[in-house]
Amino acid sequence: MVLRALHHYRWTMADIFDVIADTTRRDILALLLERHGGTGTSVSEIVAQLGLSQPTVSKHLKVLREAELVEVREEGQHRYYSLDSAPLEDVEDWLIPFLSVDYQDDGVDFAALSLPDQAKAVAGSVGKVAADVTHAVQSVTKKLRP
Repeated sequence: MVLRALHHYRWTMADIFDVIADTTRRDILALLLERHGGTGTSVSEIVAQLGLSQPTVSKHLKVLREAELVEVREEGQHRYYSLDSAPLEDVEDWLIPFLSVDYQDDGVDFAALSLPDQAKAVAGSVGKVAADVTHAVQSVTKKLRP
């Protein structure tokens, strides 16, 4: 039973990372965070603020809605979106152990390790995405804490 729950948690976490890895979706989340606590932000406001097409915004909002990162309120033909930070709190809980690891204690001199150029490029890309996601999660969770 616990193994099944852990397996589900891993897939859910991977899905959340896929969702927040997209720059446009992070921009939408940031905009909704700025307006957190209001009555929601309309699709047309998001389009105008981010300078994107309406179909593009709608596509990304659908992904965010399916990941339960946004809530939608319908009023007539208009839809108003607001941030739901609960899934991001799960990401934060998952990240915290990694942020507190001290790699100097294990005796490995990482500076002395040499990687082929292609591996360095891949590692740099992965590191940048991880740093961007970490920064985004930390920014969102800081702003949501009272």
